[in-house]
Parts: sequence; structure tokens; C-alpha cells
Amino acid sequence: MCSAITNYTNDNKYFFGRNLDFNRITEGTGIIYIPRNYKYYVVGSQYENNLEEENSYLSKYKVLGIGTNVLAPTMALYDGVNEHGLVGAQLYFRGYAHFLDVVKSGTYPVQAAYLIVHILSSCKDVSEVIDTIKNKISLISKPLLGSTPTLHFIFSDKVSSVVVEYTKDGLKVYQNNLGILTNSPEYNYHLTNLSNYMNLRNEDYDDLNICDISLKQTYSGNGLVGLPGDFSSPSRFIRLAFLKKYLDKGEGTNYGVTSMFNALSNVAFPKGLVMVTDHSNVTVKDKDISPYDYTIYSVVYDLNNGSLYYKTYPNLNISYISISDFNTKLGYIPLDFNPKFNKVVR
Repeated sequence: MCSAITNYTNDNKYFFGRNLDFNRITEGTGIIYIPRNYKYYVVGSQYENNLEEENSYLSKYKVLGIGTNVLAPTMALYDGVNEHGLVGAQLYFRGYAHFLDVVKSGTYPVQAAYLIVHILSSCKDVSEVIDTIKNKISLISKPLLGSTPTLHFIFSDKVSSVVVEYTKDGLKVYQNNLGILTNSPEYNYHLTNLSNYMNLRNEDYDDLNICDISLKQTYSGNGLVGLPGDFSSPSRFIRLAFLKKYLDKGEGTNYGVTSMFNALSNVAFPKGLVMVTDHSNVTVKDKDISPYDYTIYSVVYDLNNGSLYYKTYPNLNISYISISDFNTKLGYIPLDFNPKFNKVVR
């Protein structure tokens, strides 16, 4: 599962946030920094001993994100931002993702798990992302660690956002003006489904008079009666759409980051409420497998300065780091899954 949303403040601070909701995590998951001119591969892995030089590239831009180093030298990012403020994320797309069996003429192959790191290392804005996706690469179905991940993708900069899906009908690139994404079905379904909720608003409805009886308004929030509250992908998409529409923009980085985490909390999975029934695509490098999907981490990226803010399921304290905190070497910091509580001092 997963949820992603973009937003901005009144003083033009731009942010991207996502929840990673799953029942397991890959070994080596942590914060990863990739410097310029770092050599990585878009097909194969050292673990599988099938790397070929023709599939290697050098990073053009600095990248900061969350992913796994288990496939080193390539860092497989789940989400990230580069030095130009381009951000991207991969989200689960079960039952719909269908990648290519044959590389298209005039393009080069990329495995799905490497798309985020490759795009952020080589593109500086959404227009370059679209050109690369449409004209330069073929996202192939070659398994990685014995499994082909079922994914779709969202990329955003300070101007626009795009959703990328590979299905049995081929490549679909959506100019995503909403700047939100969840999981299956296809993105276009979620947009159509929004029309079922056109009556929702953030303003309470007035008192109601029926015949000679006057019903007084006695609580707040009745303008959003009917907003779905379950954890399914369509319901989370609807909640994110109205959160984006009505969320108070405020001003400043601190306000923007806090607002994003509050929005992500509204679509987060408490452990125990969503029991996993699909056990496919488990790899030899997956660990801590739970019977439940839950929000393993939430992350917010500041597109203005390349900062990453995150919290994990056990540790609700928000930690942050920026691209500028790193030097020219590859960087890796494990995520903090240790519960922490700040004692109030009298």
C-alpha cells in the first residue's frame, strides 16, 4: 500500500510527502545520499552476480532519499529528491503493473526497482522525466531477487506533477494536476471516482427545517459526512484529494512540514486493522514480515532546499537531514525504529 501528496504554503514553499505502508521491509533500508558521478546500474545486481557495464550510468545530480543498499552498488530508492527539487516515489500497484518483456527499439532497459534512483540521478524537472519515460527507456519485467515488483510512480517539481503507470494496455503518463497518488486501480479510475463526492465541503451545513420541526446544528464537520474513512486505496485517494483542497496553507517551512505530516497521518495504517492476504513478491532480502500492513514510515521532502523529514511507526519523533549535510561520498543512515519519548521538564 502507500499514499503520496504534494502541497505548498502561501509563501511558495513546496513539499512532497508519502507513507510507506507494507507488512515488511527490505534489509538495508535507510536514508541514502548519492553524490554526483556515482556509478550505478539500472539492470541486475551484485547479489545476483549479473551486472553488465552496458547497464551502468553515472549520476548527474545529487540525490537524497529512502531506500535499500542491499543491491549495492545500486541504491534502490523508494522515494527521494535531487538537488534541483525533483522528487519521486514508487507505490504498490498490485494486479495492474505490467512491464515490458522486450526492450523497445532506440531505448535502453531499466528494472522497475531502479526507476526512482535513475530518474532522480539524471533528470532535473518533470519535463525531462516525461521525455525520458516516453522516449529513452523501457521498463522491463526482468525479476530482481526472484520477483518483479508491482509498482507505479509519481514525480513532482515546483511546477507540475506526473503519474507513470505501465499496464497491459501499455505506458500511461498522466499530467497529474492533483499531485496525489495511492494504489490500485489505475490513476484514471481514482479521478473518475472523485465525482461521487462532489457534495463534500469543509463548511458545516446550516440548521435544517422540515415542516414545523427545526433541527439545530449540534456538531462540527457535517459538511464532510460521507468522506470515506477506511484504508482502501480508493478511499485514501478521496481523503487526500479533500485534504489537499482544504488544508490550510500557512507560511514557512515549519508550518508546511507539520501540515504535511498531519495530512499523512489521516491516511496512515495502525498495525492490526489491515490483515495481509496477498503474500506474493516476498524476496529473500525482506525481513520483519508482519501479518498486517502498517505505515512503516512517513516522509516529507522540502523541494526548496532538498531536505528530508521522516518518522517511523515506533518512533513518532520527526528527524531531518538535507542534501547539503553530505559531502562527495555515498551516504547511508539506518532509519530509527527505536521508540523515543521526550520527558516534560517541570
